[in-house]
Amino acid sequence: MKREDLLELSALDIASGIKAKKFSVPEVVNTYIDNIEKNDKQYNAFLTIAKESAVKRASEIQLRIDKGEDISPLAGVPISLKDNISTEGIETNCASKMLSGFKPVYNAAIVEKLESAGLIIIGKNNMDEFALGGSSETGAFGAVKNPWDLTRTAGGSSGGSAAAVAAGEIPLAIATDTGGSIRQPSSFCGITGIKPTYGAVSRFGINAAASSLDQAGPMAYTIEDCAALLSIISGPDKRDSTCSIKEPFKFDLTSAVSESAVKGLKIGLLSNIASYTSNACITVLNDEVKTAVSAASKELEAAGAVVESFEISLMDYFIPTYLTIAAAEVSSNFAKFDGLKYGYRSSNAKTLSEVYRLSRAEGFGLEVKRRIMFGSFALSAGQYDVYYKKALQARMLIRDTYKKLFERFDLILSPVTPTTAFELGKKVDNPMDVYMGDIFTAAVNLAGLPAASLPCGFDKQGLPIGFQLIGNAFTENKLIDVGRVYQSRTGYHNIKFGKHNDK
Repeated sequence: MKREDLLELSALDIASGIKAKKFSVPEVVNTYIDNIEKNDKQYNAFLTIAKESAVKRASEIQLRIDKGEDISPLAGVPISLKDNISTEGIETNCASKMLSGFKPVYNAAIVEKLESAGLIIIGKNNMDEFALGGSSETGAFGAVKNPWDLTRTAGGSSGGSAAAVAAGEIPLAIATDTGGSIRQPSSFCGITGIKPTYGAVSRFGINAAASSLDQAGPMAYTIEDCAALLSIISGPDKRDSTCSIKEPFKFDLTSAVSESAVKGLKIGLLSNIASYTSNACITVLNDEVKTAVSAASKELEAAGAVVESFEISLMDYFIPTYLTIAAAEVSSNFAKFDGLKYGYRSSNAKTLSEVYRLSRAEGFGLEVKRRIMFGSFALSAGQYDVYYKKALQARMLIRDTYKKLFERFDLILSPVTPTTAFELGKKVDNPMDVYMGDIFTAAVNLAGLPAASLPCGFDKQGLPIGFQLIGNAFTENKLIDVGRVYQSRTGYHNIKFGKHNDK
């Protein structure tokens, strides 16, 4: 097999090929590293390439495979991590000047599980600074560019992870999702991504943005690759008190796809879009997105699902509730970056007070400062009841709304984003416009539910469109089954960037 052909294979196919001795782990790893070194300057998807450790580990895993060890279904497969996931000895800077050069002394729980399963961590992906943003433009090391159109965003905050997968630089990536940060970039870049149920994957070793909302999950071209990876990284962890799952997910990916998994399933199709207005920003659902999502629902209907339209009256409150809670938690979590214990310290500081003030002023970017200031304001003595307490009350109403919806439906289907990928720099001066891009995704995090983004078409400019499947808590098996059926009936997930006209 030619080296470039390896870049076209799914993660599961790579693992199968290694097991069948069609190619070796070092050959696969070197092929992907060479491709990153050759092409990533145009995407800026990677912040760090761990070449030396990856090559060494590839040889170690190959020896174990040669000895006949059955390590895992993804043994030997290269993977990259969003740069807010701690990796021992490998820089983890969260795309921020505040942590530039910081090398953790321990691995995140996810990394431990990946290494145990025999995957090879190749590097760390670019992102919005500290995962705060919706376009991967707020980071200190430059914007991520969408492989489908280099003038457009790859989405955020996990844009580097999505772009790396879409560009064929890596077959698998793990990112985090606070309000849509796995699903929106997946949709913009034409790949598949899963945001698991809150508590299904340990957050130990992941730099917290908003602790009650953050959840790590997989990104790949296919739902099967995502499922295989999710089964590895999910499971209990005593070091994370919010990790409530009792055992890792188990998905049957060896049997043929059966449409019986869809037949009779009740799927609710979200039919309304909020008209929330702030700073002259009005959310409008793009007609091409609406058409593609509708076609996806009809595809599942043709497979035997029962699709019924519904509306959510609370959609006007999704973004205000999400932003208030997220900002409040950011304000609290980021208090530790004080210029003393670790991280950036201003060389201009002469007094203790200046160390605090200047280090944070110089170390944080604009979006991080904006969230901290808003969160501190919402938590202040005079505003707590007015903003934060009301946001918590609204969150309970949103959770109750979804609880009632899942008494009617097995799954919910909706757009991922109101539009396709927008131009870089277009929304930098209007953050509310970026925030409103999470109108379909943020409530999922508020309710702690699982959701998947799957490719379902293209707009007239050739940009990918994705749709979202939302499940009840810990029903990832249902999401995977329906996703497999959809992808067995369509080919959008197999279309690489720039090749959609060959469909």
